[in-house]
Amino acid sequence: MADPSLYTYPSPLQGYENLAPLGTEVSPDGKSLLNPETGIKSKSYEKFTEPLDSGIRGAFDVHIYHFQKNKEQAKFARELWERIRREFPELRIYRFWEEPIGPHPVAMFEVNLFTPEQFGAFIPWLVINRGPLSALVHPNTVDEKGELLDEERDHTQRAIWMGEQLPLDLSLVKRLKQQKAAH
Repeated sequence: MADPSLYTYPSPLQGYENLAPLGTEVSPDGKSLLNPETGIKSKSYEKFTEPLDSGIRGAFDVHIYHFQKNKEQAKFARELWERIRREFPELRIYRFWEEPIGPHPVAMFEVNLFTPEQFGAFIPWLVINRGPLSALVHPNTVDEKGELLDEERDHTQRAIWMGEQLPLDLSLVKRLKQQKAAH
């Protein structure tokens, strides 16, 4: 995990300044608070928040890992890969890697998510169906030109892990970042 102090964070209340204070009334469930009704849903139900990539790369990558020397796990992973391809044919699903590739320490396959609807359907499904496998869900953030903003941050500080977090080899990502900064 990246050190959060390395980054700056805009206030989550940007655009919500100078509003009436929120109430403390408890909802009928006796636990949660009642929120003010606006009649307007967040735009995030329909479109990912910027700077998530809404282009060819997709807003999120999901890497589903398996230990390639563990036959049962490799078999389960291949079956899961097939199931995902059959149940979610609209998603972009890459080949089944039987060995580590890129920064990934063990074998894996990758799924790309392009819309909040896909994210909302696939991620809960994966939580239940991933079995013994770990999964990394990371955003692809881009600038106005569609160029990746910060792959290292996307793979660390902004990442979500299901199951055991595996150490990524980010040395290539860091070298590319340094080369980009030098030009």
